[in-house]
Amino acid sequence: MKFFSYDSKFSQIMLKFCYACWLNLLWALCSIPIVTVGASTTALYYVMLKLARGEEGNVTTMFFRSFKENFKQATVLWLILFAFGLFLGADGYVLAHLRKSTAGPLPVVFTLLLAVVIAAAVLYTIVLIYVFPLVASVKNTNLAMLKNSFLVGTRYLFVTILVFAIHFVIFFITVRFFTPLLIAGEGLCALLSSLLLWRVMDAVSYNPDAAPEDDDAEE
Repeated sequence: MKFFSYDSKFSQIMLKFCYACWLNLLWALCSIPIVTVGASTTALYYVMLKLARGEEGNVTTMFFRSFKENFKQATVLWLILFAFGLFLGADGYVLAHLRKSTAGPLPVVFTLLLAVVIAAAVLYTIVLIYVFPLVASVKNTNLAMLKNSFLVGTRYLFVTILVFAIHFVIFFITVRFFTPLLIAGEGLCALLSSLLLWRVMDAVSYNPDAAPEDDDAEE
């Protein structure tokens, strides 16, 4: 039947879902040491962005090639972001408890400080959403990756909100309603996110192999 043929929409959706499950397993296994989460997430998005563009290839080979090539930079960026995330979480926890346990004008001060931490957490989330897809797509310094993640995330704010919503909804469904969805987990999040992100990544990427336009070429 045409419905079950390889080229049918149904078959292609199921194939991509199977890729999401397999890559989620690779991502989870490669993230076990914790310090390698950045490299495995970069490799995951490297493959998913290619699938979103319709590019074919061995997903396992592509995953481990990206994991190896981007390991150093992705790991450094992850450790920086992980440490900063712990710092924000600890600050938020302490300020929230101080706000409840103090009297007089101090709760107002702690509330304002907590608002600053929440604002910083929003900016942190934007960077976290984009930094690893950017590492998978372009070459740049660590500082530039962090800065560009924020700039791209705020420039394409609607896409940023949708990507965050994808992660939140899948996490909520997995925890609250359908635990077996965990088998796809981050792989499915990355696949759906990449369907939105690949055009953004192409728009902000520079391809050094592309032939430059030369006004004197016709002379």
